[in-house]
Amino acid sequence: MQPTNNKKIIAVLILALIIFGIVLFFLKKGKTAEAPAPVSTNQNFLPPLPSTQTPISSVPEKILPKPIPIPKGTDQFVVSPTATSEDLAGNLLDQEYIKDAATFSASIGLKPIAPGAYKISKGWTPSQLLQVLRGKPYMKWVVIPPGLRKEEIAVLLASALNWTTTQKKEWITKDTTTKPEYIEGVYAPDTYLIPVIETPKDVALRLIAKFNEGFAPYLTQFTAKNIKWTSALTLSSIVQREAANVADMPLIAGILWNRLNQNMMLGVDATVQYIRGNTGSGWWAPITIANKQIDSPYNTYKYTGLPPHPIANPSLDAIAAVLNPTSTDCLYYLHDKNHITHCAITYEEHKANIQKYLLTPI
Repeated sequence: MQPTNNKKIIAVLILALIIFGIVLFFLKKGKTAEAPAPVSTNQNFLPPLPSTQTPISSVPEKILPKPIPIPKGTDQFVVSPTATSEDLAGNLLDQEYIKDAATFSASIGLKPIAPGAYKISKGWTPSQLLQVLRGKPYMKWVVIPPGLRKEEIAVLLASALNWTTTQKKEWITKDTTTKPEYIEGVYAPDTYLIPVIETPKDVALRLIAKFNEGFAPYLTQFTAKNIKWTSALTLSSIVQREAANVADMPLIAGILWNRLNQNMMLGVDATVQYIRGNTGSGWWAPITIANKQIDSPYNTYKYTGLPPHPIANPSLDAIAAVLNPTSTDCLYYLHDKNHITHCAITYEEHKANIQKYLLTPI
């Protein structure tokens, strides 16, 4: 009986060990799953990347320093339309804005400074001066040649002063029609320095003021000869357009005065060009036979006397020629192919000149 009992005891012990081992296995597995993650000793924590579809550049954005604002200039400095970089630097030196003209001229380089007027101040550094002069002038030059009609002048002004299409149109139709005598002829040809912020209306007044200044000495002389200033200006505008050059103006004026005094039609192309307008070939393109049939008081091939108002804006040379014309018996004239004027007393002589100077091959 003793051996049998021992075997039973041993079997029970083995079974107990097996059960204990199984329980211990599952207990260890549970503790391992619940164990906290180890804490890193590295303190340079990075924040989580934001949730976005936009790629993040690995190159940091370069932040440029803000430019130091230049003080507002107090002096007017004018750059003429023909000034070179050496001229400009020399003027700055003469006016004590810089101390070294050669260095400043070299810093300008190949890109010229735009002509016009700038606001600068003494005490500025050369780099500050150059920065302002590289900008936009607050006044711009506008050159108006003699003999243009106001539509052509408007193109020049609009281009230089950055007018809108509406401003240019209103300058032609509104700003220059405030009085009947201001429709044409009083917008004096000259070289102007005009503020870019000046209104188109004020620009018109500026040109009229220049005309008044130049015309004033002639006004009393026309009055003394019993010639209305508006008539003198209208004839001057025709002389301006008809003369081949300044030297010919007194002769052309003398011939046209002869026609007026004899109640002849002036018969000049320029007045027809004015009423015809720009048909795509320019305002002053040669007239056609059909153009001469236009029924208008500006058509001096159909009506005697002067047109209602000037056809262009004449120079003081043309005005002086009308005041003091060449004394001549000629009633006709033409310009040959070399722009030399030939006049004739009779129409027969004029036809001979046409044959000789215009139709005969050279």
